[in-house]
Amino acid sequence: MITPISVVIITFNEEENIERCILSVQEIADEIVVVDSFSTDKTEEICSKYNVHFVKHRFEGHIEQKNFAIIQAKYPNILSLDADEALSDELKKSILEVKNNFSQDGYTFNRLTNYCGFWIYHCGWYPDVKLRLFDSRKGKWGGINPHDKFELQTNCSQQHLKGDLLHFSYYSAADHISQVNKFTEIGAKEAFLRGRKATLLQILINPLWKFLRDYFIKRGFLDGYAGFVICVISSHATFLKYVKLRELRRGK
Repeated sequence: MITPISVVIITFNEEENIERCILSVQEIADEIVVVDSFSTDKTEEICSKYNVHFVKHRFEGHIEQKNFAIIQAKYPNILSLDADEALSDELKKSILEVKNNFSQDGYTFNRLTNYCGFWIYHCGWYPDVKLRLFDSRKGKWGGINPHDKFELQTNCSQQHLKGDLLHFSYYSAADHISQVNKFTEIGAKEAFLRGRKATLLQILINPLWKFLRDYFIKRGFLDGYAGFVICVISSHATFLKYVKLRELRRGK
């Protein structure tokens, strides 16, 4: 018996990415649900060209939005994607095989990121294993915003699938820096709410360690110029997160 799958995607101003994402899942999707945070670009117009259930919902956080999206789906077995992601041909084939025998509670696969036109295999960015295909009755989205993750209940079964989830992350370094500023703002607020502190020593040491680890230990240098840019900006992101957390605590 073939198991139906609902593909669930959250969006906000994703006109550059959403069509690629939708097209990549059409072979495996029995339903496509897009939960949109009131986009002001052509995201909704593009979705209207396809058989998509389009829902508008105010964004309260990545975790909250993805849990809301799950309950909009018709089927309990969910493939959850971000709009800037798409399935490789090999991953599509693996998921089609799973549909014929959905025997596990969750399925993981590797995510491969495209950065400004370059595929990144190091810097700590690959294989970047993600749990994105799952029985939604067996868990929920958790983690710490903006770094959400689907968490299965205790004793649930998992299997790793062949093929990559293709992640088209940034089209320019400016895009990366803009996203870093946004995500470090969210991350600092979450850390503040959890009572975390930011010492001067952490502000000094942690960004340096982040660069050394990603560029040398995780071999970011093998990704050439793109790898160097990624490691520098990632180091800067660590710096910003701790500085913003310290500002929040001082303003408390």
